[in-house]
This record gives sequence, C-alpha cells and structure tokens, in this order.
Amino acid sequence: MSKPKQPVAFSPLLAKDPHPTLIVTARAEVLATNASADALLNKAQLDTPGQLLPVNAEALVKSALDQGRAIENVESRFAGTICLWCFIPDQDNQQVLVRGREATQDIITREEALRSSRLYRLITENTTDLISRHAPDGRFIDATPASWRLLGYWPEELRGKALETVFQGEHAAEQLALTRHRLGEDGYATMTLEILHRNGSRRWFEIASRAIRETYTGAVVEVISVSRDITARVESEEQTRLLADELAHTARLATLGELASSIAHEMNQPLASIVNFASASQRFLKEADQQPEKLTKVDDGLQKIVHHANRASEVIKRLRAFLRKGEKRMGPISLNAVITDVVRLCQWEADKNGVRLYENLAGDSPVITADPVLLEQVLINLIRNGIEANVEANPDPGNAGASRIVVSTCVNDQQETLIQVSDEGPGLSDEGIRQMFQPFYTSKPKGLGLGLSMSRSIIEGFGGFLDATRLETGGLALICRFPANNPRGIPKNRSGVDPDVR
Repeated sequence: MSKPKQPVAFSPLLAKDPHPTLIVTARAEVLATNASADALLNKAQLDTPGQLLPVNAEALVKSALDQGRAIENVESRFAGTICLWCFIPDQDNQQVLVRGREATQDIITREEALRSSRLYRLITENTTDLISRHAPDGRFIDATPASWRLLGYWPEELRGKALETVFQGEHAAEQLALTRHRLGEDGYATMTLEILHRNGSRRWFEIASRAIRETYTGAVVEVISVSRDITARVESEEQTRLLADELAHTARLATLGELASSIAHEMNQPLASIVNFASASQRFLKEADQQPEKLTKVDDGLQKIVHHANRASEVIKRLRAFLRKGEKRMGPISLNAVITDVVRLCQWEADKNGVRLYENLAGDSPVITADPVLLEQVLINLIRNGIEANVEANPDPGNAGASRIVVSTCVNDQQETLIQVSDEGPGLSDEGIRQMFQPFYTSKPKGLGLGLSMSRSIIEGFGGFLDATRLETGGLALICRFPANNPRGIPKNRSGVDPDVR
C-alpha cells in the first residue's frame, strides 16, 4: 500500500486523535493521514486512504468548501466496518479536514431496532387479535388497531378506560375479578368471555393475559393481554351440538321402530288385563241384585283396572320421554331402576331370539349424574348389540339352549361406577375392538355404524368412558365407566358456573 505524501503537517492534537483523520484537497485527494487512519487502513487491508471515505467524497468536499460549513455523519462501509465522517472546510487553504469515528456496532444496533420496530408495527397494526396493555387495576394503557373491529373502540378511546366499562356482559365482572386474582397469584390466566360489542352485538372472546412484575418486589406493574374473537367457533360448536341432538333423536326413533314388538307386548298385557277385569266387573254388577256380595268383587276389579291402566300409562310416558327432543336434562339417577326399565323394554326382542336377559345389580343402587333418557338409549344399544351377537354365535337356540346376556352394576375399589353388558357372542379381534367405536364402522350387512359411536359420545358427555373387552368365555363385555362422583356429568353454563341439578 502506498502512503501519501504529507506536505501538510498535523497539529499535535490531531496527530494523536484516536479517531481516523485525513486532510484532503478540493478534489478529495488525500494530503495527510494520522496514525489512527493508518491503523484503520491496515486493518481493512485497503490500498489507498481514499477508500476509507464515502464514495461521493469529492462532492461532499466541494459542498463543504462552497458553503463554508461542516457536513456531519456521512456514512462509509468497507470490509465489514462502518464509519461516520465529518467534513470540516478550510476555505483559506482550499483543504478539508475529514474526521471520522468507527460506528459499526452502533449502526447495526440501530438498524436492528428499526427492523424490530417495523416488524412490531407491521404485526400489531395488521393482527386480527387484540393486543392490549393494562394497569394492575385493569385500566387500558394501550391497544392495537384491532380494537375497533373487535370492540368498537379506537385505541385512543380505550386509554384510561376500565375493563368493566368495555367488557360488558353476563358474568363478565365476576370473571374479570377472578382473572385479576389469578394474575396476582400465578402471573398467567386465560378466560372465555361473552361480551357486548359497542354496536350491541354479542361476541365471544378467548383472552390470555400475562403479568409483568417489578424486579425486586414482585408486584404486578402491568398486564399484557391477547384477545381473540371466537364467536364463529362457539356458534359452530352450538350448531354441532344441535345436529348431534337431532341425530340422537333420529336414532331413538329408529330404535323405537325396531322395538315395536316389545312395546306392543308390554302394552298388550295391561290392556288385556283391563278388558278381562272390566268384563268380569260387568258380570258381577248384573248379579249384584240377587247377590250383593258381588259388589265387593266389582270394587276389587275396578281397583285392578286402575292398577293396569296406570301401568299402561307409565309405559306410554316412558316412551314419550324416550322420544323427546331438546337439551340434556342432567340429574342424579339410580342406575338399577334405569337398567330394570331398559331390560323390560328389550325383553320381548330377547325372547323372540331365544336370549335370556339377566340383571346382576349392586345391592345399594349406584347413583350417577346423567340424562336418564340418553343413558337408556345407550343401554338399549348395548343390549341389542349383545342380542345380535348371541344370535350370530347361536342361530338355533332350540338345539343348543338359550344364550345369556348379563347386565351388571358395581362400584370398584377406585370408587368408579361400572355398568357392564356381557354377551355370549363370537367376540372380536383386537383390531375389531379398536374399530367398533369408529363412526360408520359396522360388521352388520344393514348396519349404519352409528350406534356404538354415538353411545361412546353420550357416555363421554356424562364424564365417563365406554370401552369393550373380550371375555374368557369368548363373548364380549361392553363397560360404561364413570369416575368417582362423575364431576363432568354436571353441566356448566357458559360462564363456568355450575347450575343447580334437579
């Protein structure tokens, strides 16, 4: 590297200046360099000192001399180094003192900050979620522009407003207070909240909040929240629930049609008894004039007519309840009573197919929280599946004797309540057991593959689980398992508050 001639002498101060300094002519030709400039030239492995300067150095020198003023903070980049230069004119000698400083780290840091700021603004100004900052008491400090679409307020309008003023709705104040408490305890909280938009429409929000704490005291100094509008999702879930109710109702109608013989048999018995006792009572009334004691038999016959009429009424009432449409009616129910009703309903179909139904019920009837109609629907599905399995394994019960289905209840050591329906069918392989609860999977020629899938969904809705296991005798056991107190069986409203169970 060639070193320029130095006809111009540096002052002692500039010669020892730790920043690179050059003296150049009016045409930007380098006349002199100090030690710092020489060191920088060697470090950068450049050929001439002029390569240290900005590419438009000649124009900058001319401007400084013509205008008689210094030009500051002009950037040059070379060999991974960034320098900022100041051009100081000496008009008398038509020379310029060019003094620089290395600013690589400062400029890189500034550029990264600008990039981060630009990215932050790009995200916050275009995100569909509301990002907001809050004081410990919940007042808004700032919010992103999404607040206008989600809440009906511009960020400037929200500043200083209390959360309770903006998030209005049923149970909103209660949930906000609970969330504030959780933030103080755990530093993080989530909630699902129904609110009123400023235009009066109802919206569902999913809000996640994190507390920012003071370093030494740990006190909450600020809260950052991200709020997402999940109204479409909630409405979709509600629509799905309504469709599931419709499907369950359709399945009950289909089941009722298939059980028509059993229902006719159950209704025929009390109706036949009513006719017989009514005929006998008429006959006794005709003989009452000559034999007054016959009136006692008439009274007895009328009492039995009332008894059998009530029995027929109960059958009809039970069928109407089974066919009803609407929301789940959860409540504590006695399993033994429900199972006895279901077995009676399926008895005729079992007798017709040469299958005997047995009940093996716990002495103290277990109580769970569920919808009795939906539970009946599940048990009818399980028993009818068992009947079909027994018929498949024993198509001619006259020769081999009647097969058995056992419906049992118990409470195990883990305080789980179990309902088990065991058959004597051909059973299933491991793969068959895995697939049997999948929607539309069926091994029956005319089956839809919805019964067991729907039954599992209903049991899970009560907080339990439906599974199957092979028996040593070759049949299959379908087990409804409910955890202790089956807490999930108690429905909750959307505010998360448990309603009273009827």
